[in-house]
Amino acid sequence: MGALLLLLAAAGGCSLGGGDSAEALEPATSTDGTSSEQTGNVVQPGAPGEPSTTLSAQELEAIETPEATAADIAFMQDMIHHHAQALRMARYVPERAQGPDIPLFTERLRVSQEDEIAMMARWLEAQGEEAFDVHDADELMPGMLSEPELERMEAASGREFNRLFLEGMIRHHQGALVMVAELYAAGGGVESQIDAFARHVEADQQIEIVRMQTLLAELDER
Repeated sequence: MGALLLLLAAAGGCSLGGGDSAEALEPATSTDGTSSEQTGNVVQPGAPGEPSTTLSAQELEAIETPEATAADIAFMQDMIHHHAQALRMARYVPERAQGPDIPLFTERLRVSQEDEIAMMARWLEAQGEEAFDVHDADELMPGMLSEPELERMEAASGREFNRLFLEGMIRHHQGALVMVAELYAAGGGVESQIDAFARHVEADQQIEIVRMQTLLAELDER
């Protein structure tokens, strides 16, 4: 757990712009070409798989700003732990991977997830919740690898490492999608920042899964 604390402390100095992980409400445009800012209407994004809706100024006034729930807090704490393991796996890459593709992919992943850990820690601290050292080292979130699996990956190199890394990280990312689904199923994801971040995680992880599946297929063809 000491390594996780060091990682989180380092990440706390990072900043994350709202463009990557926040989804702003956009003004709707009516059929006559006027925007919702002119008509007083605002587009509210729907839940995953559901359409957006247009709210009038009167409807907006009637809506109370949702507060974070226990499910939201648990999601952020769990996702910090989940991201920390992905970064541990990423640290194996420079000395063990074969070819340039996995290192290039992993560098993007590293930057993204370090920034996200910093953002999650700030959000939890703003809620008065513990952001650091909230998990037993043996507790696994969906998709996370066991210690023996991580040790096997760390001991591998070249083609064998590439396969273990891609298979493990695909599973890891799929677990993050499960965590997002569980958040909404538990009634969380209503608070605006949580909803925006969960959507970002879902979209980003799906894109990266496809990229890793392509790299794995190319590995099989060689």
